[in-house]
Amino acid sequence: MGHSSSRHNALAGAAGDGQPPLPSRFSRFRTRLRLRRRDRAAADCSDSGRPAVAADEFAGIARIRIVKADMRFKDKFFACLSLGERTYRTERSDNTHKPEWNSEKKVVIETNGPHIARISVFETNRFSKNTLVGYCEVDLFDLLTKDLEEEHVEDLALLDPSSSTNTMGTISLSCYIEDPVETEQSFARRVLAIVDYNEDGKLSLSEFSDLMKAFGNGLAVNKMEELFRQADTNGDGIVDMDELAALLADQQEKEPIISNCPVCGESLGKYDKINDMIHMTLCFDEGTGNQIMTGGFLTDKQASYGWMFKLSEWANFSSYDVGLRSGSTASHILVFDRRAKRLVEEAIDGKIVLSMRALYQSKVGLTLINTGVKDILKNLSEKQGKKMNSPESAKDIPKFLDLFMGQINMDETKDPIESFKTFNDFFVRQLKPSARPIAYNDQDNIATCAADCRLMAFSSVDESTRFWIKGRKFSIEGLLGADAHSDAFINGSLVIFRLAPQDYHRFHVPVSGTVEKFVEIPGCLYTVNPIAVNSKYCNVFTRE
Repeated sequence: MGHSSSRHNALAGAAGDGQPPLPSRFSRFRTRLRLRRRDRAAADCSDSGRPAVAADEFAGIARIRIVKADMRFKDKFFACLSLGERTYRTERSDNTHKPEWNSEKKVVIETNGPHIARISVFETNRFSKNTLVGYCEVDLFDLLTKDLEEEHVEDLALLDPSSSTNTMGTISLSCYIEDPVETEQSFARRVLAIVDYNEDGKLSLSEFSDLMKAFGNGLAVNKMEELFRQADTNGDGIVDMDELAALLADQQEKEPIISNCPVCGESLGKYDKINDMIHMTLCFDEGTGNQIMTGGFLTDKQASYGWMFKLSEWANFSSYDVGLRSGSTASHILVFDRRAKRLVEEAIDGKIVLSMRALYQSKVGLTLINTGVKDILKNLSEKQGKKMNSPESAKDIPKFLDLFMGQINMDETKDPIESFKTFNDFFVRQLKPSARPIAYNDQDNIATCAADCRLMAFSSVDESTRFWIKGRKFSIEGLLGADAHSDAFINGSLVIFRLAPQDYHRFHVPVSGTVEKFVEIPGCLYTVNPIAVNSKYCNVFTRE
C-alpha cells in the first residue's frame, strides 16, 4: 500500500520518543468492530430478537432505500418503513418541499411472511406529535419477479391518508432483493473486506489468521494453517472471495468456523447455517455510504412520536408491547393487520385510556361502578346518543375523520359525506357492494368474517379464559343468558368481533342460512376494549 511506510515511520517515531507503541493490526481491527457495534446499536437492537427463518422459507434479503420525496408543501419531513412487526425511520430533512434522506435498511423476506412494505411520510412538529401526510405500499414479492438493477430507483405516488384518491406528492425508492446465493456471496465479500487491509480483494495467511481470531473459535485458531490450505484451492498462497465463500459454506455444514458474530459478539449456532448467515449479513451491513435507518419501533406511529413521548417512555408512563394480555397495561393498543401482515396502532384518545384504566383496572373503579357510577355512565351514554342524532352533530364528522386519519377510507362509502344529516347516520354508514367481497361464497362449510373488526378466535371457551378474558366467572351461559343458552354451544369455538369507533358498524351473517329470531339479552353494555376485557375485577362478557 502507498502509505505503509508512513505508518512504519510513525511507529518508529513514537517508540523513539518513549511513547507506547501503536496497537497491532489485529487490535485496530477489533477497535473498528467495537466502534461499529456502538454506532449501530440503536439500529440493530430491533434485529437481535428476530425469530429464526426456516431454510425453505428464506426468499432473500431486501435492501430498501428511501431516496427522496417531492411534496406539495414545505416542511421538515421524515419517512418510516414498516414491514411485519418492525418499523424503521429516517432522519429529519431540512425545511423544503423536496426532502432528501438516502436512508436504507436491509430486511429479511420469507415466502410466507410479511411482504407488503409501507412507507409513511410525516411532517414534523417541535413538540410531541408529528402528522402523517402521505403513504404508499410496496409488494416486495412483485419485485422478486422483476429483473431490476441494484441501483434502480422508482417514483411512487404518496397517497393522502384521508382519501386514497388524492396524492400528496411522490417518493423515490430503491429496492433490490438478493436471492440466497447472492446473500452468501455478499456475506463472504463483506467478511473478506473487513480484514483485507491492503484492499486487494484477497487474504494473506496473516489476514486470514486475524479473521479466524475474530470469529472466536479456538479450534479454528489452532487449525489456522490447515484451514488456509483447505481454502486456497489453487495453491497460490492467497484466499480470494470465492474460495472464502466455499470454505465458510463447507465448514458451517461440517464443523462451524464462526462461533460468535464478529460485530455484535452474539453466540451463533443456535439455529442453523442460514440464520447465522442472515444474522451476520445484517450486522455487517453498512450500506453503500448512505445512512442506515433507525430501528427499534413496532409501528410508524410509535416512530413518529416526538421528545415528549420519549420522555414519558423513559419515565415509564408510556410503553409499547405486543401480546394478548398487553391490552390491560400497555399505553398503546397494537393490532395485527392480516392483509399486510403488519402491526398497526389503534387510535384512541389518551384521556379515554386513563378513564378506562381507572374504572376497569382497580377495585376502586369496580366499587364505583357498583355504587351508582354505572347509572351515571348509562345516562351520559344516552344523552350522547341523542346529541349524535341531532342535525348539529353532523359538523363533528370532519373532526372524527381527522382523528382517525388513514383508518377510514371514504372511497368505500356508498354515500358522500354531505349526505349524512347526523353523526349517527355517518356512524352506521353503508359501504359500496364491491368494498367487501365475500370469500368462499360457494362453500357453506367456511365461515367468513362478520364485520370490520379486531378479530379474536379461540378453539374453546377454556382457551379464551386462559389467554385473554380475565373476568372472574366468564361462561357461555353468562354471555348469552339462560334463555338463549344451549348445550350445543358447550365446548364450542369462540370468536370475538371487536369494533373500534372508526370501523364500519354493520354486522353481516358469517354463514349461510336463515335468521329465525332475535333474542334480546338484558344487562349493561361495557366496552370491549382490551383494557376492560383483561380486567380481573369486571365481567365484561356476562350479564352481571
